[in-house]
Amino acid sequence: MIRDKQVPILVLDFGSQYTQLIARKLRESGVYTEVVPYRESLEDIKARQPQGIILSGGPASVYAEDAYKPDEGIWNLGLPILGICYGMQLITQHFGGSVVAANHHEYGKSKLKIKNDSGIFKDIADDSIVWMSHGDRAESIPDGFEVVGTSENSPYAAIADTNRNIYAFQFHPEVHHSVEGTAMLKNFAKYICGCESTWNMGSFAKEKIASIQAQVGDKKVLCGVSGGVDSSVVAAMLNEALPKEQLICVFVDQGLLRKDEAEQVQVMFKLLDIPLITVNAKKEFMSALEGISDPETKRKAIGEKFIEVFDAEAKKHTDVAFLAQGTLYTDVIESVSVKGPSKTIKSHHNVGGLPDWMTFELVEPLREIFKDEVRKLGLELGLPKDMIGRHPFPGPGLAIRTMGAVTEEGLHLIRESDAIMQEELKATGYYDKVWQAFTVLLNVQSVGVMGDNRTYDNTVCIRMVESVDGMTATFAHIPHDILEGMSRRIINEIDGINRVVYDISSKPPATIEWE
Repeated sequence: MIRDKQVPILVLDFGSQYTQLIARKLRESGVYTEVVPYRESLEDIKARQPQGIILSGGPASVYAEDAYKPDEGIWNLGLPILGICYGMQLITQHFGGSVVAANHHEYGKSKLKIKNDSGIFKDIADDSIVWMSHGDRAESIPDGFEVVGTSENSPYAAIADTNRNIYAFQFHPEVHHSVEGTAMLKNFAKYICGCESTWNMGSFAKEKIASIQAQVGDKKVLCGVSGGVDSSVVAAMLNEALPKEQLICVFVDQGLLRKDEAEQVQVMFKLLDIPLITVNAKKEFMSALEGISDPETKRKAIGEKFIEVFDAEAKKHTDVAFLAQGTLYTDVIESVSVKGPSKTIKSHHNVGGLPDWMTFELVEPLREIFKDEVRKLGLELGLPKDMIGRHPFPGPGLAIRTMGAVTEEGLHLIRESDAIMQEELKATGYYDKVWQAFTVLLNVQSVGVMGDNRTYDNTVCIRMVESVDGMTATFAHIPHDILEGMSRRIINEIDGINRVVYDISSKPPATIEWE
């Protein structure tokens, strides 16, 4: 995190899966924003010198015995406050209004009728579409507040006390479905809080490079490289910040990569003029995964083996005190509730710190930014566009694209089917139109007919999504003839596959990766 500067907008996280989108939307508008747990102490909040506070949504009810409550001191700071969903209910309850369980949940798109054109709704169209997702509602609003927006089912869709600069929305302006939600958040930051749009990836790069130099000093850094966008950006940033003799980039070929990927990574780092050590650890990783079917166990086994390999490599060098990783905001969010009461979705191999027996200190320059910001940062650092545009690839690799136990035969089927799918995607011009695309081995056999013979072979699933940051995603609407071409080639060219299916689920409720 950036701790040595003022944080214009501070978001208190009450557990909504959308919380991080608030920060991303405001950052897109040039306003640096941090997310902290709802229970953050008043002293820590003051230390960040925020110009405004946003209270996020959340799964709890404000009238429950164990309801999440912020430090009472926030109400006396004199700062502008915006409450969203659960945050609105907190504001309503704290200032003397009442909150009750709604007769029915309001979930989905609604039209916002603007009743008062205050600064927060500056240039927002009447009947703008907003996204509702709540079970409780305000039954009466506190004294001093007025209704500034309604919807068909929410007479108090938006309320405000303009004298105290306190605003509250029942809807979620941060989600994509709220058409002008980003503008509303920007209005809060700009017109209510007085923030300026001064934050961008150029300033972030300069600050992070200076931060890396201060943290590392004259010690050496071991940088884990996967060849993906995240680790490549980290390596480029470290290469910019440190003399070459202080940076040791290590690429571990763990046998779980896509077709020809190891060779591609090595060529790429030569072009970047960044020295790269390649470690072949295929046997060690396959041994660690033998007989493991549970996805969480697979992730943890891979993470532990990565650490062991890096530790062994570090011992070949002197003065290695740091381990650099490409951890992103989304990794942290999905792994563990470090920011607030959000539910854990799945663990990530590079989140959660290092084991006690390791003496490395972590360098994680991307930990507080999103994937779309990482791409912008990469371009800022001069990385080639074709590298920056590569689809995301998980740290555990093809192990989590194999349902059940990982075998060499199964990895072969995924590699070959993925390679064909990628070839067709690029040939048809759709590679850059989707955010991520890959194949999954379901380890489910079914009956088929090839020629005049009966087959009983594997099923492969094609997964393609459209997204911005990986927090939410919709399945990609690929023309059927393109999908048909992929299916035909995969079945005809790869022995052992006789069925191809297409995943049409979105996130949420599904995640992008299957495991």
